[in-house]
Amino acid sequence: MTELHFPWLGLAILIPFVGSALVGRLRDADRGRNWSLVFCGATLVCATGAWLDFALLEVPEADERGNVLSGLFGTDLLVVDQLSAPLLPMTALIYALTAIATVRTKVRRFSFGWTLASEAIAMATFSCKHPWVLIVLLAAGVIPPHLELRARGKPTRVHVLHMTAFVVLLVLGQVLVDREAGQRSHSFWAVAPLLGAVLVRSGIVPFHCWMADMFEHATFGTALLRVTPMVGAYAAFRLLLPIAPDEVLHVLGWISLVTAAYASGMALVQREARRFFCYLFLSQSALVLVGLGTVVSPEGHLDVPGMIPPGAAEISAIGLTGALCVWLSVGLALTGLGLTLRALEARRGRLSMVEFQGLYEHTPNLAMCFALTGLASVGFPGTFGFVGTEILIDGAVEAFPYDIGIAVVIAAAINGIAIVQAYFRIFTGTRYASSVSLLIRARERYAVLGLAALILLGGLNPQPGVASRFAAAEELLRQRAALAADAPSHADRHASRDASDNR
Repeated sequence: MTELHFPWLGLAILIPFVGSALVGRLRDADRGRNWSLVFCGATLVCATGAWLDFALLEVPEADERGNVLSGLFGTDLLVVDQLSAPLLPMTALIYALTAIATVRTKVRRFSFGWTLASEAIAMATFSCKHPWVLIVLLAAGVIPPHLELRARGKPTRVHVLHMTAFVVLLVLGQVLVDREAGQRSHSFWAVAPLLGAVLVRSGIVPFHCWMADMFEHATFGTALLRVTPMVGAYAAFRLLLPIAPDEVLHVLGWISLVTAAYASGMALVQREARRFFCYLFLSQSALVLVGLGTVVSPEGHLDVPGMIPPGAAEISAIGLTGALCVWLSVGLALTGLGLTLRALEARRGRLSMVEFQGLYEHTPNLAMCFALTGLASVGFPGTFGFVGTEILIDGAVEAFPYDIGIAVVIAAAINGIAIVQAYFRIFTGTRYASSVSLLIRARERYAVLGLAALILLGGLNPQPGVASRFAAAEELLRQRAALAADAPSHADRHASRDASDNR
């Protein structure tokens, strides 16, 4: 396998891991924040270096130079490919900006040590393809938020029940899949536990209550970092997409569509800002999994091994490209929206949406950032989310003209209405009198405006991002077709068994 020119991936995992051990020992919260900024910034540099290094190589995937883990386990554990290349810097950027935007009034409530530990696990997760190692990392990722909930004396029952089910389903599903190794297509019941695990981790209805509970009881920063990288979607693309029959992917697409529509309606009627953000995220993130429902398997349509029927490959590639673009745009845009709400909470406490708050005169910059990031998350023209949403709708309409495509448009429209309604509730309608300044601080300005700049630049020049996601979609489809073509068919296995019995 082609090697990167520098061990970027190892450093991107090692730096936050070491930082977690060091920052966790500091008693001074301000010093802990300053050191965490250093470690988060270094991680962002390494993750961006891995992305750029991989882009220069122009290969399907690349390994670490001098990777000791590959020698120990006999396989490539740390790799960067078309799917993970932009996810690594996006995740590192989310963590870095969350740390930057943490104001002094929040530093004692926000655990920088556990945040760095969570970042190390996330970076390792997004650079891993080996199923069992990925399952271990996914299981480890549930620990830091749970420990924070316990440290703050908050209820953990809902989180424990859902995450236990998530881990058990992952292990059970992979065991069943390994038992059917070598088959061209796995049975529905073997892949069903993996499907259930993806649904739980992604907060798909009816397994969404743990996410609302997380936003209710955890700090806003921790809840934001828990959901915005969309680890559940990564599990779906790595564990489910390569081996799942068409029926499983279509079930995932339908349930995700129901979630997108249901959560959009819930976002419209929420009376508290955190829950509004939670349901808005649930609706938009579910659209990423809707793209998987447009994938057509080569099984049963093989005139030539590994070939998908005419037109099906294009539909699958378009749907996956749209889903991957929406993944990036929603991750960045809703991180910006979440940081904006977090900054408002630092000034006013929990925000109610029952009455008008009238905060525009005090925080006009935050009002503009709220509108920009919120509308970008639903694909407003001129933002990167617009192109991704259009591609996803195009793929969904081509695959399912009369149901999924129209429902995706309706869900996005309702989310847009919910965002505009929330803007008016928070920033307009009355005059708010305050004895202290509520203006945006320099740290918050750098974080939110930096994300806004990325969103606008991606909207003005979307071609590089779309081309990268299209290449990732094609590579995922090639891997899926290759696994189906290499494995023996059911007829071949029966023939081989009959020949053995005759001997």
